[in-house]
Amino acid sequence: MSVLAINGGTRVRSEPYPAWPQVDQRDADAVADVVLNGQIGGWPEPGPRNAEFAARFASYQGASHGIVMVNGTVTMEVALKALGIGWGDEVIVPALTFAATAYAAIAAGALPVIVDVESERWTIDPDAVEAAITPRTRAIMPVHLGQQMADMDRLAAIADRHGLALVEDCAHAHGQRWGGRGAGCIGAFGSFSHQSSKTLTAGEGGTLLTGDDDLARRAHSIIDCGRPKDAAEQQFTFGANYRLGELACALLCTQLDRFEAQRAERETGARLFEQLADGLTGVSINPIHPQITRWGFYRYLFRIDPDAFAGATCKTVADALEAEGIAAEVQYPPMSRYDLFQPQLSRLPVCVVHANRLDPGRMSFPVAESAGEREAVYLNESVFRAGRQGVEDAVTAIAKVQQHAHELTAVRT
Repeated sequence: MSVLAINGGTRVRSEPYPAWPQVDQRDADAVADVVLNGQIGGWPEPGPRNAEFAARFASYQGASHGIVMVNGTVTMEVALKALGIGWGDEVIVPALTFAATAYAAIAAGALPVIVDVESERWTIDPDAVEAAITPRTRAIMPVHLGQQMADMDRLAAIADRHGLALVEDCAHAHGQRWGGRGAGCIGAFGSFSHQSSKTLTAGEGGTLLTGDDDLARRAHSIIDCGRPKDAAEQQFTFGANYRLGELACALLCTQLDRFEAQRAERETGARLFEQLADGLTGVSINPIHPQITRWGFYRYLFRIDPDAFAGATCKTVADALEAEGIAAEVQYPPMSRYDLFQPQLSRLPVCVVHANRLDPGRMSFPVAESAGEREAVYLNESVFRAGRQGVEDAVTAIAKVQQHAHELTAVRT
């Protein structure tokens, strides 16, 4: 008789985890106020709700400027364009991330140079970054993955030494801090996503943070069809309409009202998970870098030893946890084996000239490949908003799946 729920056994948790996003009458009232006031769209840019959210979120993270736009992919493209990066340039990105990170470089006209991640925390490997620098390199785009942050001290030193820009991909890192500085406030730009599953959401949207007045003006201009943002110089840029409408910005304002309490609740739950999961067979927790001084994560990553799970892949383990009622999943395949990364279909000159360098079949990223296909399991943020019981259920389910992993042979993928 099967014990695991994926094979018909009894689930560990029958109660659903808290829904996301959390909404109430305040959100409805904020949207209704925008509708009744008549300024619904994103022009003139920034609108009043846009400007309110940008200022508040920038202040929360510790930046001078926030520039709000349609999504968290465009944010990275705009950041590169505002830095003057384009045709013939190279941007170094990690092999374990959402396809948007590499796509943004291509959209700006540059070549994404993909490097492996380091084995301890699965963020971009600073040694691999330095080895990949060429005379064409213009920027490094580290990704803060799961509950981790890339090693910003080492990356900043590398960038300074070689005269490169740092653009932080902070789609997972709302509220995170490194050495007391907010994520997105260490490089030239920090890019945040407000897509529906992110921890600060309006369904869609994205925000760039920067401490540089001129870069902020350029980014505002690029997203507003190139309109000048400097009243004295009246300098145009080559831009497009990447503005975000006021309805979404109103929701971002109300969601920001709740954010710090939610972030703190997730951090408390994650600390508890690390205590309770200590000693689980076949499970290890990647150590948090000591420079991370405040947690603010989107998904929580832990590591499995496939041999301790009867050779099961991380996807099979995540599916088994889902069947037990635990909000678990796998996220990103390595860029060498990622169906969403199809640069040859872009028809951009950069991809024609560098076809071999962007051919996934010619890429090899051993650490990212092992993590993305065999080791990395994500717990949804909702696990950490369900009190002690929600965390205990997750730990119980992980132990159960490991103890009965021989049952996974029939469902292995």
